[in-house]
Amino acid sequence: MSGPEKFVLLGKVVGVHGVRGELKLESYTEPRTQIFRYSPWWMRSAAGERMIDGCRGRAQGKGIVAELPGVDDRDAAMALLGAEIWVARSALPKAKPGEYYWCDLEGLEVVTVEGTSLGKVSHLVATGANDVLVVKDAERERLIPFLVGQFVTEVDLEIGRITVDWDVDF
Repeated sequence: MSGPEKFVLLGKVVGVHGVRGELKLESYTEPRTQIFRYSPWWMRSAAGERMIDGCRGRAQGKGIVAELPGVDDRDAAMALLGAEIWVARSALPKAKPGEYYWCDLEGLEVVTVEGTSLGKVSHLVATGANDVLVVKDAERERLIPFLVGQFVTEVDLEIGRITVDWDVDF
């Protein structure tokens, strides 16, 4: 997972299922089984990272269960507990107009409608009501609700800038 390619976190291993090496996953995709449409997976854990291609799975109760090539017993599955599942950003479909992948917003410069720089997007936080941009500069951190049309007036991925209607003192 090195080089200029961006990667996106799509889920993680949260348990094992049965004795044949099946894994219980938490998926961040919508719907949750959409995670199986992306390949290859980069499994990242404390033990390191490895690429796995050809993962299959199904919905099971409130979660999902996955079968990974080369993981064919409970011990192999246990070794992956807590592992994160990443895929290359290029493996994801193009975002619909007005929708954005968080990874595409991270690192963008944030300026006010008056042209004052507020810093760069460090990361985003899901609050339930709406997503929030965490914008940092050398002096401070600002939390700006990502509400297009209300606080966010423009997102320009080409030039790497988000324009916001936001008071510099807030």
